[in-house]
Amino acid sequence: MAFTRFSSPIGEILLCSDAAGLERLVLAAEQTPDPAEVVRDDEALGEARDQLLGYLAGRRRHFSLNLAPGGSDFQRQVWSALLRIPYGETRTYGQLARQLGREGAARAIGAASGANPLPLLIPCHRLVAADGMGGYSGGIELKRRLLVLEGSLGRE
Repeated sequence: MAFTRFSSPIGEILLCSDAAGLERLVLAAEQTPDPAEVVRDDEALGEARDQLLGYLAGRRRHFSLNLAPGGSDFQRQVWSALLRIPYGETRTYGQLARQLGREGAARAIGAASGANPLPLLIPCHRLVAADGMGGYSGGIELKRRLLVLEGSLGRE
């Protein structure tokens, strides 16, 4: 397993991967210690770093990286649905629940989104509440910045 950490316009980012792909991204990673069970390998994770920095600079709309987030079957189903929300668009928790055939499961959708180990790469920031922003692991201000970057703030 390998990790890298790097500065970005939204603060320090920590990325971890294994042979299957990227498994964890930590936002605001200044206070996160280096993982003990992995080796720092900036070169091996250079493409992921470059794609993330390109996205944050507004030059990239999609990622072409191997993702290996783990999680339960339900979480992976939600994360897969998040990957299908186009850049510049948002969905509500309820809309995503209906799309997945789980009417009334908006809270469960929110919990799965909140457990997303690869924010930005799996765009959980595109999931909003019916009456506002909803939560975000990186904080509401960062969620707002990402939605402004993508041009979707205020659109349903």
